[in-house]
Amino acid sequence: MLLADLGADVVRVDRPGGWVDIIPSEHDLFNRGKRSLCLDFKSRNDIALMLSLVEKADVIVEGFRPGVAEKLGFGPEECFERNSKIIYGRMTGWGQDGPLARNSGHDINYIALSGPLHTIGPAGGPPQPPLALVGDCPGALYLTVGLLSALFESRNSGKGQIVDAAIVDTSAHMMTFCHIFWASGMWRDERGVNLIDGGAPFYSTYRTSDGMYMAVGAMEQEFFEEFTRLLELDVGPDVDRADPETWPFLRERIAKIFASKTQKEWERIFDGTDACVTPVLGLEASVVHPHNVARNTFVEFDGVLQPAPAPRFSRTQASLRSGPYRRGQHDYDVIEDWLGKMPERFDR
Repeated sequence: MLLADLGADVVRVDRPGGWVDIIPSEHDLFNRGKRSLCLDFKSRNDIALMLSLVEKADVIVEGFRPGVAEKLGFGPEECFERNSKIIYGRMTGWGQDGPLARNSGHDINYIALSGPLHTIGPAGGPPQPPLALVGDCPGALYLTVGLLSALFESRNSGKGQIVDAAIVDTSAHMMTFCHIFWASGMWRDERGVNLIDGGAPFYSTYRTSDGMYMAVGAMEQEFFEEFTRLLELDVGPDVDRADPETWPFLRERIAKIFASKTQKEWERIFDGTDACVTPVLGLEASVVHPHNVARNTFVEFDGVLQPAPAPRFSRTQASLRSGPYRRGQHDYDVIEDWLGKMPERFDR
């Protein structure tokens, strides 16, 4: 989706039939801006067609378990024979090698093994799965960076290469800041007791009188002073906020004050300040927040409200060009655009 948002001609190769879509195609936003070509990988003719497309492509991405693409007939060796400059992206959870490489898994498993899941959750409580925002989605972003880096390198070398993007690797890489603190003796290997995992009372969330929440990120001293001033909290000279021993006392006092007003009231108090306090918004509220509206962070396309392309460019702005595809709706368009003519044996 990201590559399509940024202007790439992305063709997704789908299986013809075989399953029922859980999400209606018009709402499957990951497929926006892409075209769909249905190929049967049990057919030699369709594999041959796939390799003909590889000859014209800059990048190919597959998400099978290790060895499956090779068995189907379009592994790296076959693709490099057809196009020595192609960048071959491999997206998996466990990677192409290692003891777990051929095991099944999901986002929660990959971030469990690489460290992130252990760090997320309340003190003394169980780990809390953070949607797929730490494993699956960043894994795709790392793959994208790898593809573009390899593509840039190939412009000089004239050679393609394989990009092995494993979610277990990328989620571990995202934990670098924790490893920095841990190696420095500034991180306890526990949940909810550290500076940025909800342990610190000045980097946490608080319930308001209407059952909503406010997010507080007043870590720096100047921001903390602004925060306590607007909160009308007198910390006193004897309380050292850098000392974790004072955190339970501070949290209790802060929580009591936040519970005295509604989220909207607190939002007005902290609006436009450097206290680093914001409301915690759900999906419905986030799309109408004035800041997101002003930046067009969410846009409506084909009657569907959705996140706008990101990041933004000063000259070649990304934009939505089409909604999600219907499986196989671009069979003939893709083949004619990429190959110039229909193969003799392609009957749909």
